[in-house]
Amino acid sequence: MSRPRESSIVRHRRGEDGYTLTELLVVMFILVLLVGLVAPRVIGYLGGAKSDTARIQLNNVESSLDLFLLDTGRYPTEAEGLGALMQKPEGVTAWEGPYLKKESGLQDPWGQAYQYRAPGQHGEYDLFSLGKDKTEGGEGENADITNWK
Repeated sequence: MSRPRESSIVRHRRGEDGYTLTELLVVMFILVLLVGLVAPRVIGYLGGAKSDTARIQLNNVESSLDLFLLDTGRYPTEAEGLGALMQKPEGVTAWEGPYLKKESGLQDPWGQAYQYRAPGQHGEYDLFSLGKDKTEGGEGENADITNWK
């Protein structure tokens, strides 16, 4: 019997498989650099997306208020609030709601209820969100989102 030839068996020499510590550190440095450059931009886009979402939701609530007006001949009173879009208020006969698909549409992306004043200071009603900081005023993501601007 003959032995198998050495050339038909692939053999690795020690130290040739795997990566060196230097190579791993360079890759880690590149990844950290990329995350450091990209993460602030992504976070900025997410913040802007919440403000855009609030504007869209505000428009949907406005449309729902207009449907309420068409059915009942008036906007909800301040005492009835935006809940009148989801549940029939006492004494309203021509209510054809609910006017929104989900009650969550009455909350801004930061988890706060949209503010509603009727009569409004800027129109028949004021509808607004106080933004991320939950206080009046602010800039950027903290800016108020309103139906009168």
